[in-house]
Amino acid sequence: MNTDYVIAFLASTAGAATPLVLASSGELVAERSGVLNLGLEGIMLVGAVAGFTAALHTGSLGIGMLAALLAGAAMALVFAFLVLTLQTNQVATGLALTLFGIGLSAFIGRDLVGQTIAPLPALSFPILSDLPFVGPLLFRFDAVVYGSLLLVALVAWVLGRTRLGLQIRAVGEAPHSAHAIGMSVTGLRYGTVLFGGAMSGLAGAYLSLALTPMWVEGMTAGRGWIALAQVVFATWKPRGLLLGAYLFGGVTVLQFHGQGLGIAVPSQFLSMLPYLATIVVLVIICRDPKTILLNKPMSLGRNFRAD
Repeated sequence: MNTDYVIAFLASTAGAATPLVLASSGELVAERSGVLNLGLEGIMLVGAVAGFTAALHTGSLGIGMLAALLAGAAMALVFAFLVLTLQTNQVATGLALTLFGIGLSAFIGRDLVGQTIAPLPALSFPILSDLPFVGPLLFRFDAVVYGSLLLVALVAWVLGRTRLGLQIRAVGEAPHSAHAIGMSVTGLRYGTVLFGGAMSGLAGAYLSLALTPMWVEGMTAGRGWIALAQVVFATWKPRGLLLGAYLFGGVTVLQFHGQGLGIAVPSQFLSMLPYLATIVVLVIICRDPKTILLNKPMSLGRNFRAD
């Protein structure tokens, strides 16, 4: 295994981890406010097809990203209206949203299969990008990869150091108490759910505009579910999201590099690796109830109705 292969593997891991970082960061904020959105898979697919469609017809990847953000937020708005205003069950509504997103994305993208666009270009930093080993490993990614790292830092800062973050955490822990002191529980939850949807839409667009610059039906391949698992893996802490995303991203990339490494393992087993790793990690974490309950919002998944 030479240096070029190691660089390629690590760089591919960063790319594979980026949509997971985006989607799980948005979901973490929503869950810290007490809302569990199981519709990430469907939202990511709608974001992927919306972003690809907009970029294909306008020739602008920026407009494609914006369209994905808006499409993800629109899907999240439907979810928020159902669970926050109409008080439907969060789990059932999230599952229904995933099924709806899978069908809607397939319908919208039925005439887009096989078409391609130029992928999101990598940034180039003078001198730094040309450094041996470090250059291609750290300074030759596209803007979304770097933006995802900044997003995690921003989420950590907002939740841990700002008044808004304190309010989000208060609503997630004790919504009735937060309401009693004048906080808008429903308003805050609407905001966090829309933010989570927008980030999931952007994560989907990264798949169709950067990783594989084309539209393929069902191209998320379960990444929405992995993003949900990552929030638990991180025990609802932003800093744990990066570790989880890059771990799962590395396992995902391994299935493509396995044959190149001469690993005599059936391709079907290699395709199972990301999901197998997800299950193993969650089983290990959940063995200790104290670990899983340490930062879990007390009102997660519970509807709130002002008395």
